[in-house]
Amino acid sequence: MTFYGIIQTYIDAKHANGVVFETAAKILRSFSKKVGDVPLDTITPTHILNFLDGPRTSYGTWCVKFSILKFFFEYCSARGLVDRLPMPPRIRAPLALRQAFVPYIYTRNELRLLFEATSAWESSSWQTLRTNRMDARTFRMFLLTLYATGMRTGEALTLLRNDVDVKRRAITIRGGRSGRVRKIPIGPDLCARLRRYKRGLAGIPNESSYFFVGKDGKALRENSLIVAFRRLRHLAGVQRYDGAIYQPRMHDLRATFAVHRLTNWLRQGGDLNRLIPALSAYMGQYGLGSSERYLKLTPERFRTQLDKLSPQHPKRKRWRDDRDLMKFLDGL
Repeated sequence: MTFYGIIQTYIDAKHANGVVFETAAKILRSFSKKVGDVPLDTITPTHILNFLDGPRTSYGTWCVKFSILKFFFEYCSARGLVDRLPMPPRIRAPLALRQAFVPYIYTRNELRLLFEATSAWESSSWQTLRTNRMDARTFRMFLLTLYATGMRTGEALTLLRNDVDVKRRAITIRGGRSGRVRKIPIGPDLCARLRRYKRGLAGIPNESSYFFVGKDGKALRENSLIVAFRRLRHLAGVQRYDGAIYQPRMHDLRATFAVHRLTNWLRQGGDLNRLIPALSAYMGQYGLGSSERYLKLTPERFRTQLDKLSPQHPKRKRWRDDRDLMKFLDGL
């Protein structure tokens, strides 16, 4: 089997298992083009380093590509296709690059601009040059669902029509990182919009049972959505000016959901020691550390309230000390 063929077999196996693998597949195909259709056992660490050390490659991207290639070659090794892994040593980032990635938190005005720009995106000359598989209504509904639920992009892409229960105002989410199935309640406004969108699916060819589909009835592709969102963001004029390497991403809608939810609770005087675990469960996070990190992204005016959550605060019990709550979370 050729190197190209092995990579395609690996990608097909991922898709057959229901894995949203668009970004990883793109990276693997780029690597195969870089080294050529050579025998698998002739690939060396030098080939891999030449691919990883591309121009303007951040340390985070380097690590993502490294992991994807490592998993691929471990797959090949387990099937006897290679005798040894050709992976180079993982490099340690320079101190200047060892900073945690900070997601972009959209303002409510920026969200409004993004949603409104979907109409301009559909009619733009950039869009008409491509196969127009997705209309503005679907794109807008997809983005709104991400923001209103904090869902991961991959989770939204794998939603089935039966997973969206507008009668009970609930969505069943499958295939998260923990592998667990969870059902989340949704508000009446989102439910009404999903109901209207679901009615419109009746006029689309039933090529699949997915909820978010293109005009041809086939499931949307993550990579196509990422490219479309990049264009949409330019049309809406949404950019970040804080010196970060990355511009706002579609995935940042998840972090924005969490921060806006926390901000509302803080305004209302909610007990975050009780509410943060609920947010983690709602967002399908295995641990509570991710939700706690969102606290650092809330506006500065809430620092007084957040200081009360500090482990050093003598008058405040932490959620980890609540045995009943921990027992409930373990059972989720």
